[in-house]
Amino acid sequence: MKGIRWLMALPFLGILGGIPFANKVTPYILGMPFILFWLVGWVIMTSVIIGIVYHFDPKVKEKQA
Repeated sequence: MKGIRWLMALPFLGILGGIPFANKVTPYILGMPFILFWLVGWVIMTSVIIGIVYHFDPKVKEKQA
């Protein structure tokens, strides 16, 4: 899993690259405008992605041994 760190680029692309796509107010999801839901969703997914990268990073396993 050498290239697992490339997952860290997904939140950057999702937040900054998706803003023009998600710049809408009318569809309300969970009581939030769509753009706010988009940003909150990416914040949560960023935490998940960081956890995945941490779990599969071989350098972390070397330091624990």
